[in-house]
Amino acid sequence: MLSTLTSKGQVTIPQALRQQLGLMPGQAVTFDLSADATCITLRPAVPAKKSPQPGFGMVKVKGPHVAADWDAAQALKP
Repeated sequence: MLSTLTSKGQVTIPQALRQQLGLMPGQAVTFDLSADATCITLRPAVPAKKSPQPGFGMVKVKGPHVAADWDAAQALKP
C-alpha cells in the first residue's frame, strides 16, 4: 500500500489498515521509530485514565455528611 507525504507532513492511512486496526476519525495514535531508524510503527494510543478532580470523591463516607460551611477551627475553640 502506498501513501504520499503532504507538505504539512501528513499521510493518509489506507482504509484497509484503518479497518484492521479499528481506527476511528479523531482517535489518537502513537508512532515509534525502529532502533536502526528505517521503520516507523503506528499503533492506536492507549487512552490515559482520567484522574478525578482534586479531592472530589477521594473519601467515601458512611455516616452523616459535614456541611460545606463547617469550620474545623471553630470546633477547636473553647
